[in-house]
Amino acid sequence: MNKKTRNIIIIAAIVIVVVAIGGYQFMKSYMGNKVAIEQVIPAATSTESSATASGASATGEQLNGDWKINTDASKVYFSVTTSQETVNFVDNKVTGNWNINVDDPTKMVAEGQIDMSAIDSGTAQRDEHVKGADFFDVAKFPQATFKATSFEGLPTTWTEGATNDFTMKGTLTVKGIAKDVTVAGKAVYKGGQILLSGTTTVTFEDFGMKNPHSVVLSTQNDIGVQLELTLDK
Repeated sequence: MNKKTRNIIIIAAIVIVVVAIGGYQFMKSYMGNKVAIEQVIPAATSTESSATASGASATGEQLNGDWKINTDASKVYFSVTTSQETVNFVDNKVTGNWNINVDDPTKMVAEGQIDMSAIDSGTAQRDEHVKGADFFDVAKFPQATFKATSFEGLPTTWTEGATNDFTMKGTLTVKGIAKDVTVAGKAVYKGGQILLSGTTTVTFEDFGMKNPHSVVLSTQNDIGVQLELTLDK
């Protein structure tokens, strides 16, 4: 091998390395997580149960009735875990209500709607892809909805500032496909508002979507759904 050929090979190798590094950095920027989940229930509050809290008891008059989601303070998150990290999507266009009856939970009803066009991961190109026909198909299905069918575990007496753990079962509808889900929830009555946090898990297949697995990035089938809601009476 002459010197000229060797130099060409070295230069080509350098170019390949530079392109590979640049491609990796671009992929990391495009695919990386840019959304932090903001919890409506502070960490210190979430560990304080009604049994340990020192606040005053909230009466049925304060709790019972129709509560509406505060659209300025409520968000829903979708999370997908890849071989690199967990990527969060946030949607801040959430509406709905929860009719509370602490004396008879069987009479409680709740429903919510999410404007799917507001999904945001911090990367415009990725968001447009997710909103497209391969995934949420927002042009055809602009809303996702949830309707609760039962509540379990809520006490008849709440203590202001204390966390009440409960289970909420219901139907989540995305892309016109209904799926029964169970939400692990926490509710806090504080300052005349109800703070509600809830989590559940669905899969791509549940709503007719394919796992976006590729040769450079593997993706888990589960999609985490997290509600972070503030409700006003």
